[in-house]
Amino acid sequence: MSETDVDGFLRAFAAAAEPVEISFRWRPQLRDPADELMLEAAVNGHADAVVTHNVSDFASASARLGVRVLTPAQLLKELSKP
Repeated sequence: MSETDVDGFLRAFAAAAEPVEISFRWRPQLRDPADELMLEAAVNGHADAVVTHNVSDFASASARLGVRVLTPAQLLKELSKP
């Protein structure tokens, strides 16, 4: 992608993003403390899924907190379904 393409994508992504206030803390839930903020944002923001290459680190908390965990490839496959 060109720099212009990346800039356009990031602008569109930022325009669609909604801030999420972290009203409940769920820590500790994950093996990697660096992933906790992403999980909290997903749960507090009522996200449909967390999209990550690091699926195994989110698996245990996913079932407990009701958040799906998808790889980027799985998300793209779902989005391409008619």
